[in-house]
Amino acid sequence: MINIAVLGTGKIIPEAIGAMQASKKFRVVNIWARPHSRDKAAALAKQFNVDKFTTDLDEIAHAPTIDFVYVGLVNSAHHEYAKKFLEAGKNVIVEKPFTTSAAQAKDLIDLALSKKLYLFEAVTTLHVPNFYAIRDALPKIGNVKLVMCNYSQYSSRYDAYKCGEISPAFDPKLFGGALMDINIYNLNFVIALFGLPKKVFYHANFGWNGVDTSGVVTLDYENFLAQCAGAKDSDSPSFLSIQGDGGYILVHGTPNELNSFELKIRGEEVKSFSLNKFNHRMIHEFVEFGEVFEREDYSAVERGLEISLNVMTVVDAKSLVK
Repeated sequence: MINIAVLGTGKIIPEAIGAMQASKKFRVVNIWARPHSRDKAAALAKQFNVDKFTTDLDEIAHAPTIDFVYVGLVNSAHHEYAKKFLEAGKNVIVEKPFTTSAAQAKDLIDLALSKKLYLFEAVTTLHVPNFYAIRDALPKIGNVKLVMCNYSQYSSRYDAYKCGEISPAFDPKLFGGALMDINIYNLNFVIALFGLPKKVFYHANFGWNGVDTSGVVTLDYENFLAQCAGAKDSDSPSFLSIQGDGGYILVHGTPNELNSFELKIRGEEVKSFSLNKFNHRMIHEFVEFGEVFEREDYSAVERGLEISLNVMTVVDAKSLVK
């Protein structure tokens, strides 16, 4: 088992700890919280039978038995905390989005590579079996002409936001908003499959404090366009589609799960696929991270980091259209 310490007590943390334990690869040995959230850390430790919780970062940084640190903090804190533990010689898993800029991403990547440390971005889209099957099926649909992705989900915090309450999810100073949260999954899906586009444009709806509550990213590739819609202020059925001149791939549901997809090759019947193995999307990524670490497959780390850097490069490069 791989010993891991968890940073944070927010909404994602119980899901992450549950997935780590279910993966049978990671043993959570410590939970860190800021002093004002100490009681939350204590409650999480009790809930998941974790032996320790702490408010002391150095306790984790200097613990020789801890192999990995999981950074599950607000978006704006990812770079600072990941860098601290990489400098301390720890392997790191960073919750999506990887960082808030390409410069920050490159800083972490250069540091990890120089120390030969394992650094992963926890973006579930890229680690489920259905994603790999979609990637393998791409040549079957001919030349890609159009990609469309929609991940829209009315936020549980949006009503409070409309009344003037700002949570981190709607705080532009903390890099909240639709692009850096919900639309990051769409961008990872497209960029992992097709690489960097030639041009990027972002049309967004902005809330009263300047945060993007919904928006559409247009990625201009050499021979096709991709559009990624993400909304926290409205609902819609979520889907991803890749249209080629020889057929199409249609994903049903949200891009963070990729629960199932259809493959239609021109002249053939539609084929349906549902290949994911676990009932929770996050288990797949922790299984994969654990397996990569166990077999010392550092090339897999490098491939993942290239995608992370490319996604942040696109976020930086967007031409904002108001």
